[in-house]
Amino acid sequence: MNRLGVYLAGAVLVALVLAALAPHLFTGQDPLAVDSGGTLRPPSAEHLLGTDENGRDVLARIVYGTRTSLLLGFGAIAVALVFGGLLGLAAGLGNRVVENVIMRLSDVGLAFPELLLALVVITVAGGGTANAMLAIGVANIPSYARLVRAQTLAVRRSSYVEAAYALGLTAPRVILRHVLPNAVKPVLVLATIGVGTALVAGSALSFLGLGTPPPEPEWGSMLSTARNFISRAWWYGLFPGAAITLTVISVTVVGRALRLRSEGRTS
Repeated sequence: MNRLGVYLAGAVLVALVLAALAPHLFTGQDPLAVDSGGTLRPPSAEHLLGTDENGRDVLARIVYGTRTSLLLGFGAIAVALVFGGLLGLAAGLGNRVVENVIMRLSDVGLAFPELLLALVVITVAGGGTANAMLAIGVANIPSYARLVRAQTLAVRRSSYVEAAYALGLTAPRVILRHVLPNAVKPVLVLATIGVGTALVAGSALSFLGLGTPPPEPEWGSMLSTARNFISRAWWYGLFPGAAITLTVISVTVVGRALRLRSEGRTS
């Protein structure tokens, strides 16, 4: 893989993390400040990316919306990893009945598109950032349960696990010291790529009005509002959409690089 592309993607992710942790470093504008006399102004020296229908600075809303958007992506994958990992370990280490029950339930979940499953969960749980993150995470649990199960079965049959049992180590100690780290490590690398998909799903839920409620800044909700002004304010939807696209590409590039590195390949 092109090293320059990986470095650029990594630099973008570092900038995004900084924007999420310290947004004031990137803009001095208040993302919630309303200016009725400066609505839908094009990019200028005062407002580098223009203003929205309420006169709020688009750059400030994108920068301050970074935290919420990243939270939706990384938080959802964390939920899927924790619960999917536990189910995958149970399926890989349990008896045939436990394995069949978990895998059949996973098959049912995988039969539906992830966004559709997320919509079902958020319909029951209600809207909001936390519920959107939970809904996307639940929708991804079946995928990670299958991945962890496959890795657990492979590790369970390995020679070093058999040697650990032969040395007299107890089952819980073998699972914690040998099975769990080696089963989850490859899945963590793949999960990096999944963050981009989860981020897009989070933006989609906000676009539909089921994610972060206004006036809190979030890229998907900004796109949802911007579609009403697309003929009058091209900048309003362009820059939040570019932020989503650039973030997903950067996460995917870094995730692929980590996967190739874990496999001992460079391209």
